Amino acid sequence: MPKNKKLEDSDSDSGPEDRNPPPQKKKAKGSDDNEDKGKNDSTKTDDQGNQYWELDRNRRVSLSSFKGKQYLNIREYYLDKSSGQWRPGKSGITLTKKEWSQLLELQPQIKFDN
Repeated sequence: MPKNKKLEDSDSDSGPEDRNPPPQKKKAKGSDDNEDKGKNDSTKTDDQGNQYWELDRNRRVSLSSFKGKQYLNIREYYLDKSSGQWRPGKSGITLTKKEWSQLLELQPQIKFDN
């Protein structure tokens, strides 16, 4: 048994059972209480004020601006264990408004094999 651990001799019920409760885990920013409800139709906002939509647990589509231009980002995210926050991963793609429009025009032609 570690030396710094104290043993309680009292069986008294006059005080709280756990005098030193463990700190509660903080909820990660950007997480949602209603994760089971339609993820694809709910707009959320990240810490920087950018809008995003969850594709699945680890992937997001977001809008951001840089030097006065808007971009659409499709990125994978990971949960940073030290801070408890969702952070962008290395892999992702950024599309300009023109590229996004071109992709939408191609969408009817793109077919997945079953």
